[in-house]
Amino acid sequence: MTAAARPRRQGPAFDGKAYASELSTAPGVYRMLAADGSLLYVGKAGALKKRVASYFSASPKSARIAAMLAQVARMEVTVTRSEAEALLLENQLIKSLRPRYNVLLRDDKSYPYVLLTQEAWPRIAMHRGPRSLPGRYFGPYPGVGPVRETLNLAHKLFKLRSCEDSVFRNRSRPCLQYQIGRCSAPCVGLVQARDYADAVRRVGLFLEGHGDALTEELDAAMAAASGRLDFEEAARLRDLVAALRSLQARHGVDNASTDMDVLACAIQGPHACVVLLSFRSGRNLGTRSFFPKTNGAEAPEEVLSAFVSQYYAEQPAPREIVLEHAIDDLELLQGVLSETAGRRVEIKTRVRGNRAGYLDLARRNAQLALATEIDSQAAQGARAESLAAMLGLPEPAQRIECFDISHTMGEATVASCVVFDAEGPVRAQYRRYNIAGIEPGDDYAAMRQALDRRFRRAVESDGVLPDVLLIDGGAGQVAQARAVLDDLGLSGVYLVGVSKGEARKPGQETLLLPGGRELRPGAASPGLQLIQQVRDEAHRFAITGHRGRRQKARNTSRLEDIPGIGPRRRASLLKHFGGLAGLKAAAAQQIAHVEGINEALAERIYATLHGLAAPGGARPAAKDDL
Repeated sequence: MTAAARPRRQGPAFDGKAYASELSTAPGVYRMLAADGSLLYVGKAGALKKRVASYFSASPKSARIAAMLAQVARMEVTVTRSEAEALLLENQLIKSLRPRYNVLLRDDKSYPYVLLTQEAWPRIAMHRGPRSLPGRYFGPYPGVGPVRETLNLAHKLFKLRSCEDSVFRNRSRPCLQYQIGRCSAPCVGLVQARDYADAVRRVGLFLEGHGDALTEELDAAMAAASGRLDFEEAARLRDLVAALRSLQARHGVDNASTDMDVLACAIQGPHACVVLLSFRSGRNLGTRSFFPKTNGAEAPEEVLSAFVSQYYAEQPAPREIVLEHAIDDLELLQGVLSETAGRRVEIKTRVRGNRAGYLDLARRNAQLALATEIDSQAAQGARAESLAAMLGLPEPAQRIECFDISHTMGEATVASCVVFDAEGPVRAQYRRYNIAGIEPGDDYAAMRQALDRRFRRAVESDGVLPDVLLIDGGAGQVAQARAVLDDLGLSGVYLVGVSKGEARKPGQETLLLPGGRELRPGAASPGLQLIQQVRDEAHRFAITGHRGRRQKARNTSRLEDIPGIGPRRRASLLKHFGGLAGLKAAAAQQIAHVEGINEALAERIYATLHGLAAPGGARPAAKDDL
């Protein structure tokens, strides 16, 4: 890709027609800039010359476009090799630079998938993030709700394991999932490998949407079980077929191979909502609501066009996209998405039958979600104004940060920092800090370390500072925060401690304000309700990080670090003593009685589990030492 920036022209106005006449007809991205250098707009084009010229023609313009063109002082273009490359570049620039007049899709969540791992005994689970684990990924799903429903059905119907490998390897008896009929307990050999492989294959059919083929197979298996008088197995298969047919009736569409997204948009003033209704392999995966920043856009067609361009630049496009309104650049977007996907992608705006019904459903959901969001934003604004009045701020805070500490008796200490702006949580700017080098359980030192790391970086890189800094804790934690701010020479940050009341009930919090003042607003205060919302989010984010860090440490068995202990010996030890706790309570002489464990290795195991210096001795050789 090659970039070309034209010099700013002198004169009272930017001569767009002359500028466009000098452009090529190649695909690319154009950028409109104001006199102060700020970015006004980013757009893509299949032919730069034609698209840029259309802005400066005599055709009528919307108020938003006219206001934008009146501010244009210069333009820059980047020529790309293809329209697909132009689409990707446009979305990268919009996401990173956030131009003033672009419709901005504000969505910082990764989309969940269902993962069926590729191993001897595959597990099925929800997955977010990079698809780096070996296995098959089904999705993406619009949200976690449909994923959990799918996993719940898969566990009930096919009984695949959901446990992590570290748990699976170290089980000596079936877990609760087996007892309630949601797992076949492959960890302890209660299911044959062939039967488990059949269940894995059937789960694949189920997730791919091949419900008809699966029910036909199960019908044949049920008849075979009846023929050999295995009526218990026949009854189980009958119930499985009934459950699958019920699911197809509730979630199916008119074609079992349908891959389709249905999009509708509702606009009210400066607010907009786009609802996505998703189908994959004939199954309804549910809906998701998006609330893009319109930046003055008033037409739903424009919002939908921006949404399709930005959303499918990061998510795989289905074979069919049904839109409520016809959009500009439909052919361009359709061609780019087809090229990116490596197959034909159709964008439809005129549909009948079931698709028209789904479109109407998406439209009504968009209107309802938008009304709810507007009410929520109005309430959020009222809370922000109440907080400003309560704290004596000249205007509502535009950025609030809150810090919290989470640990279990000093283990795996994690600090969280959450960020709220005028519209609510800004999840992309949340941060966690793994705390190290302090006395376990020292919350003051943990708070000081987290705050120092956060604000020292801001000072060194001239980063953004909050208007209000909330500290979840009492006077001690607030003193640590004040010390950090003073040491770094930071002023203008309003520091508030949030101390729980005597009964630790919501609404009874005491706010510790500058100068040693205390304030108890009461549960009815909208300002305190905003503080509670931010504080609770910081608490949730800290606990989630702490649990993940703690679980990661516990999932790594200490036996795995002992030379001479492979999977077979580890399983024998855990089975013999009923788990790691029983093994840790055993003496070295008792450990040596386990098959395959000699006295030297038993001494080494005992020393490792009790934090002692392992005695010397050569590592024993064994065939199963893997």
